[in-house]
Amino acid sequence: MFNKTGQSPDTKLLVTIVVLIIFGWILSFSASLAHFDSYSYVRKQGFYIVLGLIVGFFVLKTPLSFFKLHSRKLFIFSLILLGIVLLPDPIGFSANGARRWINFVVFKFQPSEMMKLAMILFMAGFLIRQEKEVTGSLTGIGKTLLIVASSGLLTMLETDLGATIIITITALSMLFIAGSYIKELLMAGAGILGGLALYVFYDPTRLDRWLSFWMNDLWGKDGVHQTQQALIGIGRGDWTGTGLGAGIQKYTKLPESHTDMIFAIIGEELGIIGMLFVLFSFAYIINKGFSIAKEALKHGRKYSSYVAFGICTWFSMQVGVNIAMNLGLIPIKGFTLPLISYGGSSMIFSIIALAIILRIDMENRAPYSKQRDYV
Repeated sequence: MFNKTGQSPDTKLLVTIVVLIIFGWILSFSASLAHFDSYSYVRKQGFYIVLGLIVGFFVLKTPLSFFKLHSRKLFIFSLILLGIVLLPDPIGFSANGARRWINFVVFKFQPSEMMKLAMILFMAGFLIRQEKEVTGSLTGIGKTLLIVASSGLLTMLETDLGATIIITITALSMLFIAGSYIKELLMAGAGILGGLALYVFYDPTRLDRWLSFWMNDLWGKDGVHQTQQALIGIGRGDWTGTGLGAGIQKYTKLPESHTDMIFAIIGEELGIIGMLFVLFSFAYIINKGFSIAKEALKHGRKYSSYVAFGICTWFSMQVGVNIAMNLGLIPIKGFTLPLISYGGSSMIFSIIALAIILRIDMENRAPYSKQRDYV
């Protein structure tokens, strides 16, 4: 199972990831302590971080061939977990009108976070096995849509539209780089977007949220309260912020300040400088990840390349959407900021995904004699 590449992880990339994790832990501590007046959240987040780093350590020692071999089992297992979420209490767990967690008593597990990674690992193998169909006929696109629909149906039943969008776009992006026809791919994408639009249209709560954001005066009485408070906090921060722990929006004014809206807390307490630090850190990680994917492809290791591309696409979307909604550019949606927002499932699988990126880079730099055994 374990395999030594003879290489060490990229120091700059590893340090950037670890610094962001520590940075996020401190900021989620600041937000959760003020909002809940409890230290339990920082302790739990610390436990999730340690658990993620332990798993990530073993991932660094595991060749990508292991994930390719077991990707189908992981995908099926993730589907089963998504189905278990829909079981009644106390097995399934719901909060704020959404049923997205499995109740393990001591912690709540969110399988959709696992599916984001499982879909990437499975799709990478599928695209290699079905290369002729993917690049030469509509059959490959049809099979891809069936794979995406199998998870999408379950996440939609959980009312997790955000995870559905990320998983779907990531899978279609991987299909694109594998050489699928652009015209047919765009048609498939348009069909999926049309289906999501109908889903929103026939859901009164989501439709009202969407229309109120785009049609109402943001600063009027019908403006979106959460967006208002996020922008007020960012405005208070100016360039250098009010100081770590000195923000006031996190107490009662800004809902979900420790999860979805933590970027606004960063803006309030650390200012534009703090927000730029986060933005440039993620930009470095994602750009480096795409470079690693390109390098793996040069070595003929398509599986590793597709996996790295998929992970970077996932992070690009999630980071971009989270920052955009905190800045009031798009409606509020349940997107956490990877490595920074509070949340065990998100933290653990984000760390695992980045550990896979580091592993691919190590395999890229391994001697040729060892690269022959890598995928």
